[in-house]
Amino acid sequence: MEYSHEVLNMCKVAKGANHGPAPIPEEGKWVQSKEIKDISGLTHGVGWCAPQQGACKLTLNVKDGIIQEALVETIGCSGMTHSAAMAAEILPGKTVLEALNTDLVCDAINTAMRELFLQIVYGRTQSAFSEGGLPIGAGLEDLGKGLRSQVGTMYSTADKGVRYLEMAEGYVTRIGLDKDNQVIGYEFVNLGKMMEAIAGGMSANDALAKFTNNYGRFNEAVQKINPRKQ
Repeated sequence: MEYSHEVLNMCKVAKGANHGPAPIPEEGKWVQSKEIKDISGLTHGVGWCAPQQGACKLTLNVKDGIIQEALVETIGCSGMTHSAAMAAEILPGKTVLEALNTDLVCDAINTAMRELFLQIVYGRTQSAFSEGGLPIGAGLEDLGKGLRSQVGTMYSTADKGVRYLEMAEGYVTRIGLDKDNQVIGYEFVNLGKMMEAIAGGMSANDALAKFTNNYGRFNEAVQKINPRKQ
């Protein structure tokens, strides 16, 4: 190691108290993390690209410094879906430090990884106070039955008003209007459950009918419109 002339001529002063890093909460324990292998936890984070055209929600489950589980959800940009496919293949098996310094293909995913890294190494994970943490597979629980992301898609204009397109319940097929043309409910298809039923042998028409439902006062609507066509 190279020292400057000024430092070489300094006298040595003994180091006093050295208590190490402050302990952080990790999976129900207080840990003084000094190395990457000291880091564990499951958490979520959101990232965005430079033009802010799209966003990524990233979920990681880290055990002993190694990413064991990754859930990559993207919205707003068609190219991001392919980036997510590559990132999901890249992330598991890497340390959180490796992942932070890996090109995850898309700026939004890279930014999400940065935000997650900060949460994880500072002990701000979702599982910080869960004894033993969460099992591998816990990330899938965010998706629910049918394993589809929770997406809300709404569109509106000042002249024509609002159109509900997708809710947590599913793909919106019709919205119901009252006599004043105000929205009072909507009809939706749970695509995840419908596709599971079709894969299990049910006919597409039967599956569509079974997993079509409505919310609010849809049945009382004076007019029911297709939000994508009308």
